[in-house]
Amino acid sequence: MLEQVGWREWVSLPALDTPWIKAKIDTGARSSSLHADDVEIVGGPDGDIVHFSISPWQRSALDTVRVHAPLLEWRTVRSSSGEAEERPTIITTIRLLQTEIEAELTLTRRDQMGFRMLVGREALRGRFAVDSGRSYLGPRPPRPVRTRNQEFDEEE
Repeated sequence: MLEQVGWREWVSLPALDTPWIKAKIDTGARSSSLHADDVEIVGGPDGDIVHFSISPWQRSALDTVRVHAPLLEWRTVRSSSGEAEERPTIITTIRLLQTEIEAELTLTRRDQMGFRMLVGREALRGRFAVDSGRSYLGPRPPRPVRTRNQEFDEEE
């Protein structure tokens, strides 16, 4: 039986030093994406490495972390408005509810979007069923973290 998730959930990215970030669960999107600032691609002996900053709170630089991950590939992603964009793509672990999944994340600017992260159907496939009428079915961060996030987020 598939685990139930709401249309928005708190997730963590343990390998990217991000304990909490709100994500929109979106079966209309094939791939998952993450808001990334200051993206740099650096060549290395074992392949390219992507260096980038994650700011988990919408409209705030509070708790920003600088991280890196191997570049999987460049991927063309078409937005909901129909515009195509070439994005660097990485593989990392997403903790959704109590389940850890390896997922491909495209890195992009999501300043104008309501969520810093989007979890697409490839990451959900075979593991989760989305209840579009519910939110936050999984664990939530401690109240001080949620309160800090609410200062910047009009969606909570």
